[in-house]
Amino acid sequence: MNQQNTPLRVGILFSKTGVTSGIESSQLRGTLLAIEEINDDGGIDGREVLPVYYDPGSTPSTYKTLAEKLLVEDGVRVILGCYMSSERKAVLPVVERLNGLLFYPTLYEGFEYSRNIIYTGAAPNQNSVQLAEHMMREYGSRVYMVGSDYIYPYESNRIMSDLLLERGGEKLGERYVNLSSDPSSFIDVVNDIKAKRPDFIFSTVVGQSTAAFYRAYADVGLDPARMPIASLTTSETELQEMESGIATGHITASTYFQSIDNDVNRRCVAKVKQRFGENTVTDMCWEAAYFQTYLLASALSVVGSDNIQQLVSTLRGMEFLAPQGIVKIDADNHHAYLTPRIGRVRADGQFDILHEAKQPVKPDPYLVEHSLDDWSARVTLTHS
Repeated sequence: MNQQNTPLRVGILFSKTGVTSGIESSQLRGTLLAIEEINDDGGIDGREVLPVYYDPGSTPSTYKTLAEKLLVEDGVRVILGCYMSSERKAVLPVVERLNGLLFYPTLYEGFEYSRNIIYTGAAPNQNSVQLAEHMMREYGSRVYMVGSDYIYPYESNRIMSDLLLERGGEKLGERYVNLSSDPSSFIDVVNDIKAKRPDFIFSTVVGQSTAAFYRAYADVGLDPARMPIASLTTSETELQEMESGIATGHITASTYFQSIDNDVNRRCVAKVKQRFGENTVTDMCWEAAYFQTYLLASALSVVGSDNIQQLVSTLRGMEFLAPQGIVKIDADNHHAYLTPRIGRVRADGQFDILHEAKQPVKPDPYLVEHSLDDWSARVTLTHS
């Protein structure tokens, strides 16, 4: 078989089991939908994209083992995968040592660069800065922080603390819970929140424990109109895992919401529901997984192979019209230009978009330049 007819094999590592299986399954759906569309449209210059998939079970050490298996035994050069930062950090030395390329479709804490990773989720200057500005303006500067017990929440809380403290904010508490926590694990936390009465709660709780936290919040009678949970990670997928209406009124900062009203997003959402079921939702991590697959396909088409050095060179500066709008890979830091938005949860588990930037924001993963007063490009879409 000549190379022209040989499938292009691509590794995929998202979890269908374990504590973050809900959101990672959404990322898997985004990836597979894009691959199906690409293949239906003729593949990469006539070559089929062949996914080589493993389920790492939401376990960082398994991610490392399977990344090595993909690159060494399966002969793939490119991996699409990882949700938690602990998963990415387990895979990073593998792709660097074996000269693979990881596409990482998840918002994260920043302060990282690898020539072997393309980062398509939001950096802190594309969500944390905007969330801090919105919450301090609308609710106040006294915050209580709650996160899952791993690196992303630690670092995100550090960044949020710096953003708030530089404006005279006050941190009233900072607590961490196990990734598999149930509502009872949050009893002490929500009682402490109720006693200290912050202006808002900054949550970096992820995975299955997200629903447990919002349930515990509601159980003690806290009011999102006065003291909302503000999150970077609570998306449509986590909301679907909750009881109906339990999170209404809470706030999320994201570069994508399913409720974005444009032609590309409407078409994609319709395809998701047709392919995976009418009740299937999309979310920020789904969208990044979807558009990064198209970026890879475009680079493969230009290069004609999966040569990593040539792919990376081609990806630098590449643009794509994604469901959120235009995205572009920054040539200097391998992160993506994205459009920040602030959303408020509706009773139906979707978001009203309160603010969005007028244009994509250049990624600044090291927060070299930022100011809470600089998000002047925001557009108020709804009031109250």
